[in-house]
Amino acid sequence: MALKNFRPLTPSLRFKSLPAFEEITKWQPAKSLIEPKKKTGGRNNFGRLTSRHIGGGHKQKYRKVDFRRGKHDVTAEVVGIEYDPNRSARIALIKYADGELSYILAPNGLQVGSIVAAGDSVAPDLGNALPLRAIPLGTNIHNIELSPGSGGKIARSAGQQATLNNLEGGYALVKMPSGEIRRIHENCFATIGQVGNVDHMNVASGKAGRTRWRGRRPHVRGMAMNPIDHPMGGGQGKSKGGGGRNHPVSPWGQLSKGFKTRTKHKPSDRFILERPRSKKKS
Repeated sequence: MALKNFRPLTPSLRFKSLPAFEEITKWQPAKSLIEPKKKTGGRNNFGRLTSRHIGGGHKQKYRKVDFRRGKHDVTAEVVGIEYDPNRSARIALIKYADGELSYILAPNGLQVGSIVAAGDSVAPDLGNALPLRAIPLGTNIHNIELSPGSGGKIARSAGQQATLNNLEGGYALVKMPSGEIRRIHENCFATIGQVGNVDHMNVASGKAGRTRWRGRRPHVRGMAMNPIDHPMGGGQGKSKGGGGRNHPVSPWGQLSKGFKTRTKHKPSDRFILERPRSKKKS
């Protein structure tokens, strides 16, 4: 995927860097694989605000992506690569030999006309889905299940990939995109390759309006508020935490930096062999 830059004729064009969409081959989604997507505006069923900074945005239709790859030992041809407004990755429309259409995440390098399949005995080629026990060690994978048959949960966003490190005792040791090494049952399915749209992390919208189109409303800094509105508000000038030297906190007083939010003694801790890599201290 390539990015396109613009001549700085206006302030919004000066730093704008947008996807070129060169990999997109099909612009209209399959009608049988879309459904309406209702927006909440950040409100719950009582109409009360539960998620801040949400509202507006362009209308979207949800694409039914097949994360389970449950149709085994049936080949499918890639009909087109499409844009999906609901995720950072691109999706591929595939057509099975029996005529059924389906969407899958488009791995990097997948082309129109390629043949993909899922099953225990398929080849470990790009876009194919196999159980972890059938994948060669050192292979880059994505869309990984956490329990057999549950559908892919890990490494689904643009540019993400995990690595199969080892197989032992009925479990596979998978190195996650975060650097964490985790034990996953060998019967869990994963897809070969890296998720496409690798340059998504380098996209710069260039203006606030593009953020509003995505349904994100403005975020106001706590330091810019009054003391009644935020623990970090108030003070003379640009003071740190209301005139003192308080650590940054949320509107409800929870520490914003470095505070561990993961539940202690979580049942899944026994599957984690190595924690994510920590930031290097300068």
